[in-house]
Amino acid sequence: MLNLKKPSYLQAVFLLFIAMLCVQSSGSLAKILFQQFPVLTVSAMRMLLGALILAIIFQIWKINFKSVRWSSILSYGIALAGMNGLFYLSIERLPLGIAVSFEFIGPLSVALYYARQKYDLLWVSMAILGLVLLFPFDQATQSLDLIGIAFAIGAGACWAVYIIAGQRPSGISGNHTVCLGMFVGMLCLLPVALFSGMTSNVFQPPNLFYFIGLAILASALPFTLEMIALRNLTALSFGTLMSLEPAIAALSGFVFLNEQLLWTQWLALSTIIIASIGCTYTTQQAKRRTEANLKSSGKSM
Repeated sequence: MLNLKKPSYLQAVFLLFIAMLCVQSSGSLAKILFQQFPVLTVSAMRMLLGALILAIIFQIWKINFKSVRWSSILSYGIALAGMNGLFYLSIERLPLGIAVSFEFIGPLSVALYYARQKYDLLWVSMAILGLVLLFPFDQATQSLDLIGIAFAIGAGACWAVYIIAGQRPSGISGNHTVCLGMFVGMLCLLPVALFSGMTSNVFQPPNLFYFIGLAILASALPFTLEMIALRNLTALSFGTLMSLEPAIAALSGFVFLNEQLLWTQWLALSTIIIASIGCTYTTQQAKRRTEANLKSSGKSM
């Protein structure tokens, strides 16, 4: 039985995997909206509606605001805004695969920073190798937009802050942390979106329907699941496991869109999957050793 309040390590990994699938499945909705609205409008509406949905589901009015650690909430919310807004700006100027590759510098930097043992470095290195093999070098032969690259790296930096901030104590539950963080992110993005051309037609029923779908699949559901995972995984594990996301995207294209993969891409997928399994296994083993040492030291006292 899946326990969302206190999931096991493997359950947390499973929830993170579901979050990745949600984000990947939201891509078609985002593409429809990008044809009609500026990218920052899409990003701001995604945050606004996601925050409102979570506010209702998690009953934001029940939060004890006196116990909220606002430094944690603000850093988490600003990271959310930057991660989403800058990434959308980057894919306006860069091919998607290249933007994703630059963005992944963020979570992998976190994983490298927290790597302490030789196996940690092995799994992170394998994840990096896999992402390098997935890099669309054929698209990189054309001149790349430096501003787009800067946006993608900025999104990656915000992603790194998001991972670290999501693990900091906020004084409230993880669900309420996501809810308040999304309101903070929305307040950061909405003024910029209004300034860049956001209009009231975003609230017309057909458009609103797409925005609500995007908010659920790309924000409300994955961020909630990721928060549960962040509270139960190490930053090393989270950063390494996130390398599965582009692998999932490549596999989705192969299965559902009949996109052919090169042998280097199959090798990349295998490398990333092995790194993720290896990181999960060694982290579990380290956790068990720590628990066993604590039990033995408790008995000897």
